[in-house]
Amino acid sequence: MKTKTDFRWVSRIVAVSVAMSMTFTLIASNVLEGAGYAVAFILLFLFIALGVGFDILGVAVTSADETPFHSMASHHERGAAEAIRLLRRSERVASICNDVVGDISGIVSGATAAVISANLVRDFGLKNVLTQLLVTGAVAGLTIGGKAVGKTFAINSDTGIVLAVGKAISVFSSRKK
Repeated sequence: MKTKTDFRWVSRIVAVSVAMSMTFTLIASNVLEGAGYAVAFILLFLFIALGVGFDILGVAVTSADETPFHSMASHHERGAAEAIRLLRRSERVASICNDVVGDISGIVSGATAAVISANLVRDFGLKNVLTQLLVTGAVAGLTIGGKAVGKTFAINSDTGIVLAVGKAISVFSSRKK
């Protein structure tokens, strides 16, 4: 069965991506301005962790089976109904998690790594190319390695991950229980 491209969804996701990218970049710029290396590296690791975490959620939502959540929902387990809604929208949830948040986190962590590299060169007189290679290599390794480990974890723990996110969403849900 062929499906058509939903251009309203695409335009919304592009708008969300632009807004999130600008927000993440603004946060990074404001935090990095005048910040020490400890704060810069913490911010860098937060962006990497955000990308890895959302990648885990995107994989879990696409690999989880909806069946156990129906049983949980029938027993009024908190988060089960929200988990079912996530699973029924798995394509969009995965797109937001893996593509929007994951890619933006990767872009902003790369920009943050570039700022850190430039500051290291300026402050310590290090070789520019070598510093860039080491910092960007470390960021790429942490991101790719984290996502590789995360995918295995997501596939093996998909039900628990989706239920945990469903429970988190249920805290903010306006639905009557």
